[in-house]
Amino acid sequence: MLWTSIKRVIKAGTVSFYRNGFVSLSSVFIMTITLFVIGGVIFLSVLLSASLEEIKNKVDVNVYFLTSASEEDILALKKVLTKLPEVRSIEYISREQALLNFKKRHERDELTLQALQELPDNPLGAVLNIRAKEPSQYAGIADFLKDEGALSANSAPIIDEVNYYDHKAAIDKLSNIIRSARTLGLALALLLVVASISIAFNTIRLAIYISREEIGVMRLVGASDKYIRGPFVVSGILYGVCAALITLALFYPLTYYLGDATENFFSGLNVFRYYVAHFGEFFLIIAGSGIVFGALSSFLAVRRYLNV
Repeated sequence: MLWTSIKRVIKAGTVSFYRNGFVSLSSVFIMTITLFVIGGVIFLSVLLSASLEEIKNKVDVNVYFLTSASEEDILALKKVLTKLPEVRSIEYISREQALLNFKKRHERDELTLQALQELPDNPLGAVLNIRAKEPSQYAGIADFLKDEGALSANSAPIIDEVNYYDHKAAIDKLSNIIRSARTLGLALALLLVVASISIAFNTIRLAIYISREEIGVMRLVGASDKYIRGPFVVSGILYGVCAALITLALFYPLTYYLGDATENFFSGLNVFRYYVAHFGEFFLIIAGSGIVFGALSSFLAVRRYLNV
């Protein structure tokens, strides 16, 4: 008996979906826009994260050592720094490599190179290039390096300079920009999603309002509340499924067209390859959102506005 009722509800909802073609088309169109906005917000979030990550990767702190510092002492300090939770990676640049890098940067400056050749020994010390997990964490790393124990080995100083303090203003400004970008991006995403959902909900409510006489007849013949709501919920699910399929289909050519542009502009992130690689996740999010939203909107619209 229960299965029979379920089949009748599904059939009634499907018939209503096809019978009210124009209303269904309008609902699917609005829901497609809603799901497209949700998908667009996901892409924007990914692009924003990639851009912020690229910016963070360009920020680092260099620790310059005295020429008298031994490699053993420097590597011991590197080992200590690696254990700090703020540190993401550390690159050791030996004195010889630092000299080669200096010559490469000044390969067209003959005067500087000649002056360098006149020196009896390599004037450059080794360097540790430190990258933190977040720009705001460089201050903690710098404070650690200021500690007397970190700056010396066997009571002899080994660090010549930490360039964090030279770049502190720029790093602090970058940290503020990253925090503001994340907050603004989240606020904009929520605004777009809420506005789209509100429009779609009103469209579904209007579609149900058109069927108010049908609901009244069902009431007169003694239909239960669940039986009345059922077909509308099924229609809402069909709205969501159709809208999700259209949205997923639209994203394929759109991301393909924008793929090269985003790869060049957003630090190698190709949205087309990202979409294809994460299609399963996109399908679950878009289709799930469409089904849940269509069913929930229909359920609430029938109960609230038609006093069923």
